[in-house]
Parts: sequence; structure tokens; C-alpha cells
Amino acid sequence: MKIIHSDQILSAVKELIFCCVVNVENQACELLRQIQEDNEPAKWALDQIIENIDFAKQNNLPPCQDTGLAVFFLEVGQDVHITGGYIEDILNEAVRQSYTQNYFRKSTLDPLTRVNYNDNAPAIINTRIVKGDKLSIHFLAKGAGSENMGALYLLTPSKGRQGIIDSVVDCVQKAGANPCPPIIIGVGVGGDMEKACIMAKYALTRPTGTPSKDEDVKQLEKEILQAVNNLGIGVQGFGGKNTAISVAVEKFATHIGMLPVAVNIQCYSARHGKIVL
Repeated sequence: MKIIHSDQILSAVKELIFCCVVNVENQACELLRQIQEDNEPAKWALDQIIENIDFAKQNNLPPCQDTGLAVFFLEVGQDVHITGGYIEDILNEAVRQSYTQNYFRKSTLDPLTRVNYNDNAPAIINTRIVKGDKLSIHFLAKGAGSENMGALYLLTPSKGRQGIIDSVVDCVQKAGANPCPPIIIGVGVGGDMEKACIMAKYALTRPTGTPSKDEDVKQLEKEILQAVNNLGIGVQGFGGKNTAISVAVEKFATHIGMLPVAVNIQCYSARHGKIVL
């Protein structure tokens, strides 16, 4: 059995949050530098995006004022024992301290009274128990501008593969320029309502541009990306061939009478990272 003290987790997660919030993921940055647009407004917007990302990184500043909800995906090894505190309390304290000490915008509030909690807690925490003696913590800073543009489609099985593609295209088309394209798209296929949505969010933690190891899913990702880019929304909605830079699909077994499809959109500012203790 591996023993991990709460102080070790707190310190590591605070650093993880800071690094993620001020740095756009390297793979996303590389894809942004590789894409090209033909029209001048889109070229200008792309240059501004890259300049902003570089400036933020050099000065330890968030590349976007929306520093998001704090989202965690945990994989807790069955042979891990955490001492000194409850894991969710530790993560929420790390969020409070990191967002307060680094002057990141605090966005969490009561959904009815709209009173801000002023510490960006509580976090959204998803936990899986897995084999082994490792604690894996993946953090994602998820802003509202992109999160608001996601959607859930409860399709009939007859819609098939094309129905999955059409659902993602419909979601992106309705979103337009709102999620600050070029976007990264997470898709969850199968399971039930909540499983599809969780998979779509989890798909965004995959290194941007990394295809699925499942060949069929990998091909589906290519087909969705092509269909989305055919919309012509382009960088920041100025038109062009780069509405999205990456599509990641996760799938799970589903019921014979169901075909759930969830779409979670991430803006170009992909801010996530992972630590393993």
C-alpha cells in the first residue's frame, strides 16, 4: 500500500493549477502555429491569438480572463491510502489557495441567488478507482464561453454513424463564433445521458491532436473534423477552413435502444495538465 499525505497532494495540485491556468497546452499551441488561413481578418485574428498565448506564458498571466471552473478527473489506485484529509476537501482547498494567491478570476457562485463564493470552489470532481498504487490527478480549467456551447443528443440507433457526425456539426454550427474558434471538440458516444457528457469532457484532457487508439474511433474523429471545418466558420468567426483544430471521441457500451452523443467544446485556450503521485 502506498501512503500519500494531504500536504503532498495540496502542494502538487496548487502548482498544477497555476501551470495550467497560465499556459495553453503545448500540443494545442503547435497546432495553432501550423494552421493557415487565406483571408486577412482570419490571419490577423490567428496572429493575435498566438501573440496573446506567448505573452501570457512569458509573464505568468492567464491567456484568457475566464480562468474557468476547476474540473478534476481522478484515478485513485486501490492500493493508495490518503492521510491527513479527505481527497475532495484537499482538492477544493488547493483551488481556493491557487485562485486566491495568484489573483485568478473567481467564477463560482450559487446558481439561484447568483452570489459569488469568491474562492472558485467547489471544484467539479470525477473519480475512478483503478488498479495499482498511483494517484493520477488531471486538472482542466473550463471557461463558460465554450462550456455553454456544448450539447447532448439522445439519438435513436437508426441514426448511426452519420447521426453522430451530424450532431457534432449541428452543435458547432449553432455555437458559431461564441466559443472562440478554432476550437477543440470532445465527443462522448454511448453509455447513458451522464456517461456521454462525462466522456465528452474527459476527451478534452487528451493531448490536443492525439488520435484515439481505436482505429474505428480514429476514423470517426477525422470525419467529424472534416465535416466541422467544412462549415467555414473559421478563426474567431471570420470565415475560413479552421473552425476546429482537433476532435477527440470517447465511447462506451450503450443500450440496444439508445445512441447518446454528447459534445463538449473547448476554445483554443486549452488549459489542462496531469500529475501522478
